[in-house]
Amino acid sequence: MSGTITEAGSTTVQPVAEKMAAEFMHIYPDIEVIIQGGGSSTGVKAAAEGTVDIGAASRELKSSEIGTVVAHVLAQDGIAIATHTSQTVSNLTKEQVMKIFSGEITNWSEVGGSNATINVVSREEGSGTRGAFEEMVMGESLIAATAILQPSNGAVRTTIAGDPNSIGYLSFGYLDSSVKSLSIDGVAGTVANAKNGTYPIVRPLLFLTKSQPQGIVKEFIDFCLGYQGQAIAESEGYIAAGPTVEMKGTITEAGSTTVQPVAESIAAAFMTKYPEINVVIQGGGSSTGVKAAAEGTVDIGAASR
Repeated sequence: MSGTITEAGSTTVQPVAEKMAAEFMHIYPDIEVIIQGGGSSTGVKAAAEGTVDIGAASRELKSSEIGTVVAHVLAQDGIAIATHTSQTVSNLTKEQVMKIFSGEITNWSEVGGSNATINVVSREEGSGTRGAFEEMVMGESLIAATAILQPSNGAVRTTIAGDPNSIGYLSFGYLDSSVKSLSIDGVAGTVANAKNGTYPIVRPLLFLTKSQPQGIVKEFIDFCLGYQGQAIAESEGYIAAGPTVEMKGTITEAGSTTVQPVAESIAAAFMTKYPEINVVIQGGGSSTGVKAAAEGTVDIGAASR
């Protein structure tokens, strides 16, 4: 396989996509994968217009965008509410976060901190992180016009790290020791809590294509959604959307001869995607399938009644 794949959009997706692309190009040295940023709205538009092979978004598709692109869930990502490391406040309710970012709460003393003006840091319009934050936290309220706007998660982190009175939101994947992640409604902002559903601010990371992907674009997306790509997503602090270890072994199925031919076709396609898994399909009749499944002598029984 050879050729060039272009991807553009979310700056949240960008660093993990770059690492996935580097590993993919190591396996397929004749394929070049070019990863660019630009923001989620840019990614959706570019994918819909076909100016890139793959767009990237770090938010749900808007109603006006559904149907214009095909979405592929790359991973899930928590949005952290972050402050300077010296901030004494460690927990906020989601309502308090909304009121801070809308400008209703303006002093840290109003939420248990010191007497200091809160400096709100936000992403720019068109950012997927901002869109997800607005949807999940702000609701009908608007982000204050006085907010300091930054063009990327990295820029938000740098701003927060340099201002003891600041607060902002950024992807879990950008958290490091330079900022402090607050608990929300008493739940720490961790990948584990995002996975178990207790952390309340979680959004999808999407790859987007104009239509169903083909050729090398399909190969790259399949790689990213497979165990190798998902292991990279997890290592970058995101929540994997699929298995992160190679799957291998044997699956046995027996029973209905009506089910058998379609099961064989499905098994063949499955084994193409997962070559380390062998699927053995047998007949025997529906009663045999029921009995074998009940006794555990096969993994899957088949019946046509």
